[in-house]
Amino acid sequence: MRAFASLLDALIYTRSRNAKLKLIADYLVATPDPDRGWAMAALTGDLDLPAVKPAIVRAMVEERVDPVLFRLSRDYVGDTAETVSLLWPEPPVAPTDAIDLSLGAVVGALMRLGRADAPATLAAFMDRMTPPERFALLKLAGGGLRVGVSARLAKTALAQAFALDVDAVEEVWHGIRAPYAELFDWAEGRGEQPTPANTPVFRPFMLAHPLEDARVDLADYAAEWKWDGIRVQLVRTGGETRLYSRTGDDVTRSFPDVAAAFDAEGVLDGELLVKGEAQRGEAASFNALQQRLGRKTVSAKMLADYPAFVRLYDILLEGAEDLRGAAWTERRARLEAFVPRLDPDRFDLSQVIEAADFDALEAIRAGARDAAIEGVMLKRRDSPYVAGRRAGLWYKWKRDPLTADCVLMYAQRGSGKRSSYYSDYTFGCWTEDGELLPVGKAYSGFTDEELKWLDRFVRNSTVQRFGPVREVEKALVLEVAFDSIHESKRHKSGLAMRFPRIARIRRDKPASEADRIDTLKRMIA
Repeated sequence: MRAFASLLDALIYTRSRNAKLKLIADYLVATPDPDRGWAMAALTGDLDLPAVKPAIVRAMVEERVDPVLFRLSRDYVGDTAETVSLLWPEPPVAPTDAIDLSLGAVVGALMRLGRADAPATLAAFMDRMTPPERFALLKLAGGGLRVGVSARLAKTALAQAFALDVDAVEEVWHGIRAPYAELFDWAEGRGEQPTPANTPVFRPFMLAHPLEDARVDLADYAAEWKWDGIRVQLVRTGGETRLYSRTGDDVTRSFPDVAAAFDAEGVLDGELLVKGEAQRGEAASFNALQQRLGRKTVSAKMLADYPAFVRLYDILLEGAEDLRGAAWTERRARLEAFVPRLDPDRFDLSQVIEAADFDALEAIRAGARDAAIEGVMLKRRDSPYVAGRRAGLWYKWKRDPLTADCVLMYAQRGSGKRSSYYSDYTFGCWTEDGELLPVGKAYSGFTDEELKWLDRFVRNSTVQRFGPVREVEKALVLEVAFDSIHESKRHKSGLAMRFPRIARIRRDKPASEADRIDTLKRMIA
Protein backbone atom coordinates (compact mmCIF):
# COMPACT_ATOMS: atom_id res chain seq x y z
CA MET A 1 0.00 0.00 0.00
CA ARG A 2 2.91 2.31 0.73
CA ALA A 3 4.20 2.17 -2.85
CA PHE A 4 0.73 2.93 -4.26
CA ALA A 5 0.30 5.82 -1.80
CA SER A 6 3.67 7.22 -2.91
CA LEU A 7 2.59 6.92 -6.55
CA LEU A 8 -0.63 8.86 -5.93
CA ASP A 9 1.24 11.54 -3.99
CA ALA A 10 3.76 11.97 -6.80
CA LEU A 11 1.06 12.08 -9.48
CA ILE A 12 -0.86 14.80 -7.64
CA TYR A 13 2.17 17.09 -7.61
CA THR A 14 3.34 16.33 -11.15
CA ARG A 15 2.02 18.38 -14.06
CA SER A 16 4.09 17.02 -16.91
CA ARG A 17 2.38 14.30 -18.95
CA ASN A 18 5.68 12.58 -19.68
CA ALA A 19 6.62 12.66 -16.00
CA LYS A 20 3.27 11.08 -15.08
CA LEU A 21 3.83 8.35 -17.69
CA LYS A 22 7.26 7.57 -16.21
CA LEU A 23 5.94 7.48 -12.64
CA ILE A 24 3.24 4.96 -13.55
CA ALA A 25 5.55 2.91 -15.77
CA ASP A 26 8.23 2.68 -13.07
CA TYR A 27 5.60 1.61 -10.52
CA LEU A 28 4.25 -1.12 -12.81
CA VAL A 29 7.72 -2.53 -13.52
CA ALA A 30 8.74 -2.56 -9.84
CA THR A 31 5.45 -3.75 -8.29
CA PRO A 32 4.44 -7.43 -8.17
CA ASP A 33 1.10 -8.96 -9.10
CA PRO A 34 -1.70 -8.50 -8.13
CA ASP A 35 -0.94 -5.09 -6.61
CA ARG A 36 -0.04 -3.45 -9.92
CA GLY A 37 -3.18 -4.83 -11.55
CA TRP A 38 -5.39 -3.36 -8.85
CA ALA A 39 -3.51 -0.08 -9.18
CA MET A 40 -4.31 -0.04 -12.91
CA ALA A 41 -7.96 -0.81 -12.15
CA ALA A 42 -8.06 2.17 -9.79
CA LEU A 43 -6.30 4.55 -12.20
CA THR A 44 -8.57 3.57 -15.11
CA GLY A 45 -11.82 3.77 -13.09
CA ASP A 46 -12.46 0.02 -13.30
CA LEU A 47 -12.46 -0.57 -9.54
CA ASP A 48 -15.91 -0.60 -7.92
CA LEU A 49 -16.18 -0.97 -4.12
CA PRO A 50 -19.88 -0.36 -3.47
CA ALA A 51 -19.86 -1.05 0.29
CA VAL A 52 -17.92 2.12 1.13
CA LYS A 53 -20.02 5.27 0.89
CA PRO A 54 -19.00 8.87 1.80
CA ALA A 55 -21.55 8.92 4.63
CA ILE A 56 -19.80 5.94 6.27
CA VAL A 57 -16.44 7.74 6.20
CA ARG A 58 -17.95 10.95 7.62
CA ALA A 59 -19.66 9.05 10.43
CA MET A 60 -16.43 7.22 11.27
CA VAL A 61 -14.33 10.36 11.57
CA GLU A 62 -16.99 12.26 13.52
CA GLU A 63 -16.95 9.49 16.14
CA ARG A 64 -13.23 10.14 16.68
CA VAL A 65 -12.85 13.87 16.00
CA ASP A 66 -14.93 16.91 17.00
CA PRO A 67 -17.55 17.13 14.18
CA VAL A 68 -17.25 20.93 14.02
CA LEU A 69 -13.47 20.69 13.64
CA PHE A 70 -13.91 18.10 10.89
CA ARG A 71 -16.41 20.23 8.94
CA LEU A 72 -14.30 23.38 9.23
CA SER A 73 -11.21 21.41 8.16
CA ARG A 74 -13.08 19.82 5.25
CA ASP A 75 -14.24 23.26 4.10
CA TYR A 76 -10.68 24.57 4.22
CA VAL A 77 -8.93 21.57 2.65
CA GLY A 78 -11.62 20.95 0.01
CA ASP A 79 -11.24 17.15 -0.09
CA THR A 80 -12.78 14.62 2.31
CA ALA A 81 -10.14 11.91 1.88
CA GLU A 82 -7.27 14.33 2.52
CA THR A 83 -9.03 15.84 5.55
CA VAL A 84 -9.79 12.46 7.13
CA SER A 85 -6.32 11.08 6.45
CA LEU A 86 -4.75 14.02 8.28
CA LEU A 87 -7.26 14.26 11.14
CA TRP A 88 -7.53 10.54 11.89
CA PRO A 89 -6.23 10.09 15.47
CA GLU A 90 -3.68 7.50 16.50
CA PRO A 91 -5.36 4.66 18.46
CA PRO A 92 -4.93 4.87 22.27
CA VAL A 93 -3.19 1.48 22.20
CA ALA A 94 -1.09 0.57 19.19
CA PRO A 95 -2.48 -2.55 17.43
CA THR A 96 -0.32 -5.61 17.90
CA ASP A 97 -2.04 -8.05 15.54
CA ALA A 98 -0.63 -8.22 12.04
CA ILE A 99 -2.76 -7.21 9.03
CA ASP A 100 -1.64 -7.53 5.43
CA LEU A 101 -1.53 -3.94 4.10
CA SER A 102 -0.51 -4.79 0.55
CA LEU A 103 -2.70 -3.17 -2.09
CA GLY A 104 -4.02 -6.54 -3.26
CA ALA A 105 -4.98 -7.59 0.28
CA VAL A 106 -6.67 -4.25 1.02
CA VAL A 107 -8.69 -4.31 -2.22
CA GLY A 108 -9.65 -7.95 -1.63
CA ALA A 109 -10.91 -7.12 1.87
CA LEU A 110 -12.88 -4.09 0.63
CA MET A 111 -14.48 -6.12 -2.18
CA ARG A 112 -15.78 -8.69 0.29
CA LEU A 113 -17.26 -6.10 2.63
CA GLY A 114 -20.90 -5.66 3.44
CA ARG A 115 -22.01 -2.18 4.47
CA ALA A 116 -22.37 -3.25 8.10
CA ASP A 117 -18.73 -4.42 8.19
CA ALA A 118 -17.25 -1.45 6.37
CA PRO A 119 -16.63 0.91 9.36
CA ALA A 120 -14.76 -1.65 11.44
CA THR A 121 -12.62 -2.87 8.53
CA LEU A 122 -11.74 0.63 7.34
CA ALA A 123 -10.89 1.71 10.89
CA ALA A 124 -8.63 -1.32 11.38
CA PHE A 125 -6.73 -0.41 8.22
CA MET A 126 -6.45 3.31 9.00
CA ASP A 127 -5.25 2.69 12.57
CA ARG A 128 -2.22 0.94 11.06
CA MET A 129 -1.49 3.35 8.21
CA THR A 130 0.41 6.57 7.68
CA PRO A 131 -1.55 9.65 6.45
CA PRO A 132 -0.52 9.12 2.79
CA GLU A 133 -1.65 5.48 2.99
CA ARG A 134 -4.97 6.52 4.55
CA PHE A 135 -5.45 9.02 1.75
CA ALA A 136 -4.81 6.31 -0.85
CA LEU A 137 -7.17 3.92 0.95
CA LEU A 138 -10.02 6.44 1.06
CA LYS A 139 -9.52 7.40 -2.58
CA LEU A 140 -9.65 3.72 -3.53
CA ALA A 141 -12.73 3.12 -1.42
CA GLY A 142 -14.51 6.21 -2.71
CA GLY A 143 -13.78 5.44 -6.35
CA GLY A 144 -12.52 8.91 -7.29
CA LEU A 145 -8.74 9.24 -7.46
CA ARG A 146 -8.62 12.58 -9.33
CA VAL A 147 -4.85 12.63 -9.66
CA GLY A 148 -4.72 14.04 -13.18
CA VAL A 149 -4.54 10.66 -14.89
CA SER A 150 -7.01 9.54 -17.55
CA ALA A 151 -7.67 5.89 -18.32
CA ARG A 152 -5.91 6.35 -21.67
CA LEU A 153 -2.81 7.84 -20.04
CA ALA A 154 -2.58 4.94 -17.56
CA LYS A 155 -2.83 2.41 -20.40
CA THR A 156 -0.23 4.36 -22.37
CA ALA A 157 2.11 4.15 -19.37
CA LEU A 158 1.59 0.39 -19.19
CA ALA A 159 2.31 0.07 -22.90
CA GLN A 160 5.48 2.15 -22.63
CA ALA A 161 6.67 0.24 -19.55
CA PHE A 162 6.62 -3.07 -21.42
CA ALA A 163 7.16 -1.92 -25.05
CA LEU A 164 3.59 -2.78 -26.12
CA ASP A 165 1.31 -1.06 -28.62
CA VAL A 166 -1.19 1.02 -26.62
CA ASP A 167 -3.98 0.37 -29.13
CA ALA A 168 -3.41 -3.37 -28.76
CA VAL A 169 -3.66 -2.95 -24.97
CA GLU A 170 -6.85 -0.90 -25.35
CA GLU A 171 -8.40 -3.45 -27.68
CA VAL A 172 -8.14 -6.35 -25.23
CA TRP A 173 -8.64 -4.34 -22.04
CA HIS A 174 -12.37 -4.93 -21.64
CA GLY A 175 -12.04 -8.64 -22.27
CA ILE A 176 -9.82 -9.09 -19.19
CA ARG A 177 -10.84 -8.71 -15.56
CA ALA A 178 -8.78 -6.90 -12.93
CA PRO A 179 -6.10 -7.50 -11.76
CA TYR A 180 -5.25 -8.30 -15.43
CA ALA A 181 -2.97 -11.32 -14.88
CA GLU A 182 -3.15 -12.32 -18.57
CA LEU A 183 -2.17 -8.81 -19.63
CA PHE A 184 0.93 -8.74 -17.44
CA ASP A 185 1.86 -12.29 -18.50
CA TRP A 186 1.82 -11.07 -22.11
CA ALA A 187 3.67 -7.85 -21.19
CA GLU A 188 6.50 -9.78 -19.52
CA GLY A 189 6.73 -12.55 -22.11
CA ARG A 190 5.19 -15.34 -20.04
CA GLY A 191 2.06 -15.70 -22.16
CA GLU A 192 0.48 -15.05 -25.54
CA GLN A 193 -1.24 -11.80 -26.45
CA PRO A 194 -4.88 -11.93 -25.24
CA THR A 195 -7.42 -11.76 -28.06
CA PRO A 196 -10.91 -10.19 -28.14
CA ALA A 197 -12.44 -13.19 -29.93
CA ASN A 198 -16.09 -13.80 -28.97
CA THR A 199 -15.97 -10.96 -26.42
CA PRO A 200 -17.60 -7.56 -27.14
CA VAL A 201 -14.52 -5.49 -26.34
CA PHE A 202 -13.90 -1.77 -26.84
CA ARG A 203 -11.91 -0.44 -29.78
CA PRO A 204 -10.28 3.01 -29.46
CA PHE A 205 -12.22 5.81 -31.15
CA MET A 206 -10.92 7.91 -34.00
CA LEU A 207 -10.94 11.55 -32.89
CA ALA A 208 -10.77 14.93 -34.59
CA HIS A 209 -8.63 18.05 -34.38
CA PRO A 210 -10.32 21.48 -34.09
CA LEU A 211 -10.51 23.17 -37.49
CA GLU A 212 -9.74 26.62 -36.08
CA ASP A 213 -8.96 29.04 -38.94
CA ALA A 214 -8.10 26.49 -41.63
CA ARG A 215 -10.12 25.76 -44.77
CA VAL A 216 -10.37 22.45 -46.57
CA ASP A 217 -11.30 21.33 -50.08
CA LEU A 218 -14.64 19.48 -50.09
CA ALA A 219 -13.35 17.36 -52.98
CA ASP A 220 -11.07 15.76 -50.38
CA TYR A 221 -13.33 16.00 -47.32
CA ALA A 222 -16.90 14.94 -46.56
CA ALA A 223 -19.00 17.00 -44.14
CA GLU A 224 -21.45 15.70 -41.54
CA TRP A 225 -23.26 17.34 -38.65
CA LYS A 226 -21.61 17.03 -35.25
CA TRP A 227 -24.52 15.94 -33.07
CA ASP A 228 -24.73 16.94 -29.41
CA GLY A 229 -25.15 13.66 -27.58
CA ILE A 230 -22.50 11.24 -26.38
CA ARG A 231 -20.25 9.33 -28.74
CA VAL A 232 -20.78 5.57 -28.37
CA GLN A 233 -19.47 2.37 -29.81
CA LEU A 234 -21.91 -0.49 -30.40
CA VAL A 235 -20.27 -3.91 -30.22
CA ARG A 236 -21.97 -7.25 -30.84
CA THR A 237 -20.18 -10.57 -30.96
CA GLY A 238 -20.72 -14.02 -29.48
CA GLY A 239 -24.42 -13.24 -29.01
CA GLU A 240 -23.71 -10.34 -26.63
CA THR A 241 -24.06 -6.56 -27.14
CA ARG A 242 -22.29 -3.79 -25.27
CA LEU A 243 -22.27 0.00 -25.55
CA TYR A 244 -19.09 1.90 -24.76
CA SER A 245 -18.54 5.62 -24.25
CA ARG A 246 -15.63 7.48 -25.82
CA THR A 247 -13.52 6.81 -22.71
CA GLY A 248 -14.23 3.07 -22.88
CA ASP A 249 -16.80 3.02 -20.07
CA ASP A 250 -19.47 0.34 -20.44
CA VAL A 251 -22.83 2.22 -20.54
CA THR A 252 -24.97 -0.77 -21.58
CA ARG A 253 -27.00 -0.80 -18.35
CA SER A 254 -28.03 2.83 -18.82
CA PHE A 255 -29.35 2.12 -22.35
CA PRO A 256 -30.76 -1.43 -22.36
CA ASP A 257 -33.31 -0.48 -25.03
CA VAL A 258 -30.55 0.37 -27.52
CA ALA A 259 -28.47 -2.70 -26.61
CA ALA A 260 -31.45 -5.03 -27.03
CA ALA A 261 -32.17 -3.60 -30.49
CA PHE A 262 -28.63 -4.05 -31.84
CA ASP A 263 -28.66 -7.66 -33.03
CA ALA A 264 -26.31 -7.60 -36.05
CA GLU A 265 -22.72 -8.79 -35.54
CA GLY A 266 -20.29 -5.93 -35.89
CA VAL A 267 -18.86 -2.75 -34.37
CA LEU A 268 -20.40 0.66 -35.14
CA ASP A 269 -19.53 4.23 -34.15
CA GLY A 270 -22.28 6.79 -33.59
CA GLU A 271 -23.92 9.44 -31.43
CA LEU A 272 -26.29 8.42 -28.66
CA LEU A 273 -29.29 10.76 -28.59
CA VAL A 274 -32.81 10.98 -27.18
CA LYS A 275 -35.82 11.49 -29.42
CA GLY A 276 -37.52 14.87 -29.28
CA GLU A 277 -41.22 15.47 -28.70
CA ALA A 278 -41.93 17.46 -31.84
CA GLN A 279 -41.41 14.75 -34.41
CA ARG A 280 -40.59 11.06 -34.24
CA GLY A 281 -36.92 10.50 -34.99
CA GLU A 282 -35.80 14.07 -34.35
CA ALA A 283 -33.07 14.48 -31.73
CA ALA A 284 -33.80 16.29 -28.47
CA SER A 285 -31.25 18.46 -26.66
CA PHE A 286 -28.43 17.10 -24.55
CA ASN A 287 -30.46 18.09 -21.49
CA ALA A 288 -32.95 15.31 -22.32
CA LEU A 289 -30.17 12.76 -22.71
CA GLN A 290 -28.76 13.74 -19.31
CA GLN A 291 -31.86 12.32 -17.63
CA ARG A 292 -30.58 8.84 -18.48
CA LEU A 293 -26.81 9.18 -18.21
CA GLY A 294 -25.13 7.36 -15.35
CA ARG A 295 -28.16 5.31 -14.31
CA LYS A 296 -27.45 1.70 -13.40
CA THR A 297 -31.13 0.80 -13.69
CA VAL A 298 -33.67 2.50 -15.93
CA SER A 299 -37.38 2.48 -15.10
CA ALA A 300 -40.11 1.78 -17.63
CA LYS A 301 -41.23 5.40 -17.30
CA MET A 302 -37.72 6.65 -18.06
CA LEU A 303 -37.53 4.41 -21.12
CA ALA A 304 -40.88 5.77 -22.34
CA ASP A 305 -40.21 9.44 -21.55
CA TYR A 306 -36.66 9.53 -22.94
CA PRO A 307 -36.40 6.94 -25.76
CA ALA A 308 -32.79 6.63 -26.88
CA PHE A 309 -31.44 6.02 -30.37
CA VAL A 310 -28.06 6.11 -32.12
CA ARG A 311 -27.22 8.21 -35.15
CA LEU A 312 -24.54 6.17 -36.89
CA TYR A 313 -21.27 7.65 -38.17
CA ASP A 314 -18.97 4.76 -39.09
CA ILE A 315 -18.46 1.00 -39.21
CA LEU A 316 -15.32 -0.61 -37.75
CA LEU A 317 -16.15 -4.29 -38.13
CA GLU A 318 -18.85 -6.08 -40.10
CA GLY A 319 -19.16 -9.53 -38.62
CA ALA A 320 -15.56 -10.64 -38.15
CA GLU A 321 -14.24 -8.47 -41.02
CA ASP A 322 -12.12 -5.56 -39.80
CA LEU A 323 -12.82 -2.47 -41.95
CA ARG A 324 -10.70 0.05 -40.06
CA GLY A 325 -7.93 0.00 -42.67
CA ALA A 326 -10.34 0.87 -45.50
CA ALA A 327 -10.90 4.44 -46.71
CA TRP A 328 -13.80 6.46 -45.31
CA THR A 329 -15.64 6.30 -48.64
CA GLU A 330 -15.58 2.48 -48.59
CA ARG A 331 -16.61 2.32 -44.92
CA ARG A 332 -19.41 4.77 -45.62
CA ALA A 333 -20.77 2.56 -48.43
CA ARG A 334 -20.59 -0.49 -46.13
CA LEU A 335 -22.36 1.44 -43.36
CA GLU A 336 -25.15 2.57 -45.72
CA ALA A 337 -25.69 -1.09 -46.68
CA PHE A 338 -25.57 -2.21 -43.03
CA VAL A 339 -28.05 0.28 -41.51
CA PRO A 340 -31.21 -1.13 -43.19
CA ARG A 341 -30.63 -4.36 -41.22
CA LEU A 342 -31.19 -2.47 -37.97
CA ASP A 343 -34.33 -1.35 -36.11
CA PRO A 344 -35.23 2.08 -37.59
CA ASP A 345 -36.70 3.19 -34.26
CA ARG A 346 -33.29 2.83 -32.61
CA PHE A 347 -30.77 3.52 -35.37
CA ASP A 348 -30.43 5.93 -38.26
CA LEU A 349 -27.66 7.24 -40.48
CA SER A 350 -25.89 10.57 -40.02
CA GLN A 351 -26.39 12.33 -43.31
CA VAL A 352 -23.60 13.86 -45.38
CA ILE A 353 -24.04 17.62 -45.84
CA GLU A 354 -24.27 18.57 -49.49
CA ALA A 355 -22.36 21.80 -50.20
CA ALA A 356 -20.83 23.09 -53.44
CA ASP A 357 -17.72 24.43 -51.71
CA PHE A 358 -16.35 25.52 -48.34
CA ASP A 359 -18.04 28.94 -48.51
CA ALA A 360 -21.41 27.25 -49.02
CA LEU A 361 -20.71 24.89 -46.12
CA GLU A 362 -19.79 27.85 -43.92
CA ALA A 363 -23.17 29.46 -44.67
CA ILE A 364 -25.00 26.20 -43.89
CA ARG A 365 -23.13 25.86 -40.57
CA ALA A 366 -23.85 29.47 -39.60
CA GLY A 367 -27.58 28.91 -40.05
CA ALA A 368 -27.75 25.75 -37.95
CA ARG A 369 -29.21 26.25 -34.48
CA ASP A 370 -30.92 22.88 -34.02
CA ALA A 371 -30.93 21.94 -30.32
CA ALA A 372 -28.91 18.80 -31.01
CA ILE A 373 -26.37 20.17 -33.50
CA GLU A 374 -22.97 21.08 -32.04
CA GLY A 375 -21.20 21.89 -35.29
CA VAL A 376 -19.76 20.17 -38.36
CA MET A 377 -17.38 17.22 -38.80
CA LEU A 378 -15.00 17.15 -41.77
CA LYS A 379 -13.61 13.72 -42.68
CA ARG A 380 -10.96 13.07 -45.30
CA ARG A 381 -12.51 10.76 -47.86
CA ASP A 382 -9.46 8.49 -48.07
CA SER A 383 -8.87 8.30 -44.29
CA PRO A 384 -8.65 4.92 -42.53
CA TYR A 385 -10.22 4.57 -39.07
CA VAL A 386 -7.23 5.06 -36.76
CA ALA A 387 -7.20 5.45 -32.98
CA GLY A 388 -6.72 8.91 -31.49
CA ARG A 389 -6.19 12.20 -33.29
CA ARG A 390 -4.18 12.09 -36.52
CA ALA A 391 -3.32 15.36 -38.20
CA GLY A 392 -5.14 16.11 -41.43
CA LEU A 393 -7.70 13.28 -41.30
CA TRP A 394 -10.73 14.44 -39.27
CA TYR A 395 -11.65 17.94 -38.14
CA LYS A 396 -14.39 19.20 -35.82
CA TRP A 397 -15.77 22.64 -36.60
CA LYS A 398 -17.94 23.69 -33.70
CA ARG A 399 -20.53 26.39 -34.15
CA ASP A 400 -19.75 29.73 -32.50
CA PRO A 401 -20.75 29.86 -28.83
CA LEU A 402 -23.63 31.88 -27.48
CA THR A 403 -22.85 34.50 -24.82
CA ALA A 404 -24.74 36.26 -22.05
CA ASP A 405 -23.84 38.79 -19.37
CA CYS A 406 -24.65 37.24 -16.00
CA VAL A 407 -24.29 38.30 -12.36
CA LEU A 408 -22.11 36.32 -9.96
CA MET A 409 -24.29 35.00 -7.11
CA TYR A 410 -22.45 32.19 -5.29
CA ALA A 411 -18.97 30.70 -5.15
CA GLN A 412 -17.54 27.47 -3.82
CA ARG A 413 -14.00 26.24 -3.33
CA GLY A 414 -12.61 23.92 -5.94
CA SER A 415 -10.94 20.57 -5.33
CA GLY A 416 -7.41 19.30 -5.72
CA LYS A 417 -5.06 22.10 -6.79
CA ARG A 418 -7.89 24.63 -6.50
CA SER A 419 -8.99 23.63 -2.99
CA SER A 420 -7.65 26.94 -1.58
CA TYR A 421 -9.51 29.08 -4.15
CA TYR A 422 -13.14 29.94 -4.73
CA SER A 423 -13.20 28.72 -8.31
CA ASP A 424 -16.74 27.33 -8.88
CA TYR A 425 -19.13 30.15 -9.75
CA THR A 426 -22.92 30.20 -9.88
CA PHE A 427 -24.35 33.11 -11.86
CA GLY A 428 -27.80 34.41 -12.71
CA CYS A 429 -29.90 36.73 -14.86
CA TRP A 430 -32.78 39.05 -14.05
CA THR A 431 -36.50 38.39 -14.33
CA GLU A 432 -38.85 41.12 -15.50
CA ASP A 433 -39.75 41.67 -11.81
CA GLY A 434 -36.14 42.36 -10.90
CA GLU A 435 -35.40 39.00 -9.27
CA LEU A 436 -32.02 37.38 -9.90
CA LEU A 437 -32.30 33.65 -10.71
CA PRO A 438 -29.41 31.21 -11.21
CA VAL A 439 -28.95 30.10 -14.83
CA GLY A 440 -25.69 28.17 -14.67
CA LYS A 441 -22.42 27.25 -12.98
CA ALA A 442 -18.90 27.45 -14.41
CA TYR A 443 -15.40 26.66 -13.24
CA SER A 444 -13.32 27.22 -16.37
CA GLY A 445 -12.44 29.82 -19.00
CA PHE A 446 -10.38 32.14 -16.78
CA THR A 447 -6.61 32.50 -16.38
CA ASP A 448 -4.69 31.86 -13.16
CA GLU A 449 -4.45 35.61 -12.57
CA GLU A 450 -8.19 36.03 -13.12
CA LEU A 451 -8.83 33.16 -10.68
CA LYS A 452 -6.83 34.99 -7.99
CA TRP A 453 -8.77 38.18 -8.66
CA LEU A 454 -12.12 36.37 -8.51
CA ASP A 455 -11.09 34.61 -5.29
CA ARG A 456 -10.28 37.98 -3.66
CA PHE A 457 -13.59 39.39 -4.86
CA VAL A 458 -15.51 36.48 -3.31
CA ARG A 459 -13.71 36.77 0.03
CA ASN A 460 -14.18 40.54 0.20
CA SER A 461 -17.81 40.53 -1.00
CA THR A 462 -19.33 37.64 0.99
CA VAL A 463 -22.75 38.42 2.48
CA GLN A 464 -23.75 34.91 3.70
CA ARG A 465 -22.23 31.45 4.12
CA PHE A 466 -23.97 28.13 3.53
CA GLY A 467 -21.42 25.49 4.54
CA PRO A 468 -18.73 25.55 1.82
CA VAL A 469 -20.74 27.98 -0.33
CA ARG A 470 -20.47 31.77 -0.12
CA GLU A 471 -23.15 34.15 -1.32
CA VAL A 472 -21.64 37.39 -2.64
CA GLU A 473 -22.84 40.91 -3.30
CA LYS A 474 -24.70 41.04 -6.59
CA ALA A 475 -22.21 43.43 -8.13
CA LEU A 476 -19.97 41.56 -10.56
CA VAL A 477 -20.92 40.80 -14.17
CA LEU A 478 -19.40 37.81 -15.94
CA GLU A 479 -19.65 37.30 -19.69
CA VAL A 480 -20.52 33.61 -19.98
CA ALA A 481 -20.04 31.60 -23.18
CA PHE A 482 -22.05 28.41 -23.72
CA ASP A 483 -22.74 26.00 -26.55
CA SER A 484 -26.54 25.97 -26.24
CA ILE A 485 -29.35 26.59 -23.78
CA HIS A 486 -32.41 24.48 -23.08
CA GLU A 487 -35.56 24.40 -21.01
CA SER A 488 -35.15 22.61 -17.68
CA LYS A 489 -37.68 21.68 -15.01
CA ARG A 490 -34.88 21.11 -12.50
CA HIS A 491 -33.90 24.77 -12.22
CA LYS A 492 -35.92 27.68 -10.86
CA SER A 493 -35.06 29.81 -13.89
CA GLY A 494 -36.40 27.07 -16.18
CA LEU A 495 -33.10 27.06 -18.11
CA ALA A 496 -29.98 24.92 -18.36
CA MET A 497 -26.78 25.90 -20.18
CA ARG A 498 -24.60 23.43 -22.10
CA PHE A 499 -20.83 23.79 -21.40
CA PRO A 500 -20.87 27.23 -19.73
CA ARG A 501 -17.48 28.88 -19.20
CA ILE A 502 -16.32 32.34 -18.15
CA ALA A 503 -15.38 34.29 -21.28
CA ARG A 504 -14.67 37.66 -19.66
CA ILE A 505 -14.91 39.51 -16.34
CA ARG A 506 -17.06 42.59 -17.03
CA ARG A 507 -15.80 45.00 -14.34
CA ASP A 508 -16.98 47.83 -16.58
CA LYS A 509 -20.65 46.83 -16.54
CA PRO A 510 -23.17 47.51 -13.73
CA ALA A 511 -24.99 44.42 -12.46
CA SER A 512 -28.34 46.04 -13.25
CA GLU A 513 -27.44 45.93 -16.97
CA ALA A 514 -26.85 42.16 -17.06
CA ASP A 515 -29.08 40.07 -19.33
CA ARG A 516 -32.68 39.10 -18.62
CA ILE A 517 -34.10 35.58 -18.38
CA ASP A 518 -36.34 36.33 -21.37
CA THR A 519 -33.25 37.13 -23.47
CA LEU A 520 -31.84 33.69 -22.70
CA LYS A 521 -35.17 32.01 -23.44
CA ARG A 522 -35.10 33.51 -26.93
CA MET A 523 -31.76 31.71 -27.48
CA ILE A 524 -33.34 28.28 -27.05
CA ALA A 525 -33.04 26.46 -30.35
